[in-house]
Amino acid sequence: MPQLAIIAVYFLAIIGIGVWSRRRAGGQNGFFVAHRQGTLLLITGSLVATAIGGSATVGMAGLGFKQGLTGAWWLLVGSIGLVLLGVFFARKVRSAALYTLPELVERQYDRRMSLAASILIVIAWVGVVAGQIIAAGTVLSILGIGSVAFWMTVFTIVFVAYAILGGQFSIIRTDVFQAAILFLGIFIALALVFSQVGGLDGLKVSLPPDYFSFPTSPEFDWKMLLSFLILVGATYVVGPDIYSRLFCAKGEKTAQQSAILSAFLLIPLAFAIIFIGMGAKVLYPEIAAEGAFPQVITSVLSPGLSGLILAALVAALMSSADTCLLTQGVILTEDIIKRVHPALDERKTILVTRLSLIGLGLAALGLALALKGVISSLLFAYTIFTCGLVVPVVAGFYKEKLKVTPRGALAALIGGGVIGLLGKVPGLDIPLKEDLGLIGFAVSAVLLFGVSFLDPKRSSLRGIT
Repeated sequence: MPQLAIIAVYFLAIIGIGVWSRRRAGGQNGFFVAHRQGTLLLITGSLVATAIGGSATVGMAGLGFKQGLTGAWWLLVGSIGLVLLGVFFARKVRSAALYTLPELVERQYDRRMSLAASILIVIAWVGVVAGQIIAAGTVLSILGIGSVAFWMTVFTIVFVAYAILGGQFSIIRTDVFQAAILFLGIFIALALVFSQVGGLDGLKVSLPPDYFSFPTSPEFDWKMLLSFLILVGATYVVGPDIYSRLFCAKGEKTAQQSAILSAFLLIPLAFAIIFIGMGAKVLYPEIAAEGAFPQVITSVLSPGLSGLILAALVAALMSSADTCLLTQGVILTEDIIKRVHPALDERKTILVTRLSLIGLGLAALGLALALKGVISSLLFAYTIFTCGLVVPVVAGFYKEKLKVTPRGALAALIGGGVIGLLGKVPGLDIPLKEDLGLIGFAVSAVLLFGVSFLDPKRSSLRGIT
């Protein structure tokens, strides 16, 4: 079977890159931040590959299938977030020359806040990795060999293996390779779908007018757009996986340029994926929404070409999964475990990180096997993270001017995060549940400034500038 052969070769190539990178990664600096030598090409490619994961392929094509053009906002808000990151914060993040986002939080506030941020990120990002695993199982199951759970397990073994082998050094290199395959695969699939439905004009004839309404539609109102901007877009302004890329850049200018260039590259990809989902709605109206992209692969493409597109999709999922996993592992080791065992030397630190990757990968696989839906699982994680941590981190860059305190930041993280969590707990029936994400974000801001104002230890400690 050509598809299976292409996927097998791809998996072997990725693991091969990991083996090749193992010695070149060297010590902790190479394993965690790729020796801080990332070029514009490497960092941009890695940011794009990280952004285009399960949510932006399987999940976002499903949004196009269900609601049309407005589904593109899932990735467009990421583009807006990256522009804001590039203009205002990328240079500040890179100049800090740290390993993790919680280390940045500690520099802004204190160790208690850093520990709370570490725990929140490690827990929330299990859901993000699980989302990629769910999407991978859905995509790879179209090979017709093995169940969805089987392919989830295979996918997890592969991305955990090469993350363990080469760390960040191998990941940013495979990400560039995967980003190139991704661009090629998505636009080939779009061209073939358009040939089947009669292009854009054919879509307009076959689909309801609401599918072409933008920026809002009856299925996607202004409140939903605001939710996407805050709860999803903010994870690109403040995100442990995004910051891990900036820490790898060779300089502040490279970090800034990579964020802005990545933002513009996401725009054509967003609409291409949405149009694929809309085309699937015309061709296969009875399928499940998140089955749109896999259905296109099996039904529209030739066996050889479908193998290429399948590799492109797996590339997208792999790049997001490995980045998120390594980010978790480094945070778990550096910001949690080493608080208990501060005497760990460099060799043991890398060993503990590798063991952490195995444990976190298994946790994400277990969650993936229990969850349903890519977008829903990612929204769960993003809402908790955004409500708890985004406002304190952004304010922390201007701490001297805003006069925010560690107590205010900790109150914001706990209060906002808990409210965001309540809004996403399945089966919990409480008032305004659908709006708790936005409410949690607002509460986080109120607590940050309110508690800081009342804090008797309020000071004007210098922020990161």
